[in-house]
Amino acid sequence: MKTKILMLLLIINNLSFGQDKLITKTGTINFEASVPSFEEIKAKSNSVSCILNTKTGEIASLVLMKSFKFKIALMEEHFNENYVESDKFPKATFKGKIENFDYTKITTTSTSFTLKGKLELHGKSKDITSVIKIKKGKDGIEMVTNFSVNTDDFDIEIPSVVSKKVSKKVNIALEFVLK
Repeated sequence: MKTKILMLLLIINNLSFGQDKLITKTGTINFEASVPSFEEIKAKSNSVSCILNTKTGEIASLVLMKSFKFKIALMEEHFNENYVESDKFPKATFKGKIENFDYTKITTTSTSFTLKGKLELHGKSKDITSVIKIKKGKDGIEMVTNFSVNTDDFDIEIPSVVSKKVSKKVNIALEFVLK
């Protein structure tokens, strides 16, 4: 009997903590480093993990670099081997906080918040500040943000042979549906 009560208390305790966190493992990141008049440099990952603490507004996200898919296989190979060195730096992470976040005030109308945190990529960290739009959707809490980073900030070298074809400014767009 004591074991059953203890098990019930542990389950209730875990459920109450679980309500403070929303998560997804199927978020999306798109990035583009295209230059006008040249071939599109664009990739997408649909397997991005993200967790949001609904009490504090703290957020963390992780993507495996090899999960990015390009239209052209050779671009994907160059991205992983020459640019982000995926074997040496297999993931990118973001840890931050949504300022003035109040989960109880999220509605079906999109609300803009300021997102601040650190992006870690290619063994380097960079402070990021962005506007994040959040709303309740039919499948969960929908979050959308975008920002740009410079390849130099992460010591990602673009060979001189292709330097006119690949932008050092990389536009990144993230979409999450958290449950």
